[in-house]
Amino acid sequence: MRVADGWKDYELLDCSDGERLERWGEVILIRPDPQVIWKTPKKHPMWKKANARYLRSSTGGGHWEILRKTPDAWRINYKELSLNVKTMGFKHTGIFPEQAVNWDYTAELIKNAGRPVKVLNLFSYTGGATVACLKAGAQVVHVDASKGMVNWAKENAAASHVADRPIRWIVDDCIKFVQREIRRGNKYDIIIMDPPSYGRGPGGEVWKLEDEVYGFVELCTEVLSDDPIMMLINSYTTGLSPAVMQYILGALVVPKFGGKVTGSEIGLPVTQTGMVLPCGASAIWKK
Repeated sequence: MRVADGWKDYELLDCSDGERLERWGEVILIRPDPQVIWKTPKKHPMWKKANARYLRSSTGGGHWEILRKTPDAWRINYKELSLNVKTMGFKHTGIFPEQAVNWDYTAELIKNAGRPVKVLNLFSYTGGATVACLKAGAQVVHVDASKGMVNWAKENAAASHVADRPIRWIVDDCIKFVQREIRRGNKYDIIIMDPPSYGRGPGGEVWKLEDEVYGFVELCTEVLSDDPIMMLINSYTTGLSPAVMQYILGALVVPKFGGKVTGSEIGLPVTQTGMVLPCGASAIWKK
């Protein structure tokens, strides 16, 4: 497992009985996590001092219960990045802190490339990876179907002082965007994707990741440059293991470009127990 242990402004204090206890800067949040199936004693003192707790509804969704004064939005830092945090609907904060391992990995490849690097970031959410790539010196195209998420990513770019770097912000369906890039002949050295488990396209098309990921990765190989550096797939879908994504990249990218593929879980260290909470999965093809 690859562990995001480089944070100072984020800390997974404890996790038990379906919940995480987290420190985001100076704000303490309790959020549900279905993977936390153990019921270890909640000994950490901050369980009783949280600013807010997300409560699920029996009919779906849920709401934030504000326990102490909590800002509507605040900022945390990861190394050279500054990112905005908000308590938004469906328990999210705008940052998946375990993704820092992928930000670091990608940034290092860009810095060591010895040439200009073009990055395509698909399903790019609030742009943590985009900001990391811009900081490392890459040219980035950031694509997400949500205008609100793209605007949030722009805020993060401004907070990290990279808004003036070579970046294109695209609000669009990722599949249709890649199809158009193929027709235009545009190519990228690095492709990053973090597709959702389920979704609907602008025409009501249903996206189910297990059914679509192979065809989408195959499509994306058409916009890799002649000398590509990396393709990364991240997933939070339970049925899509690191080994499955590794196999897909091995079947589609290696025959065309050579290189090697690795797959692993990504996780966060838990302060209270000294163990690691698995938080998702990534597979990486590297030349």
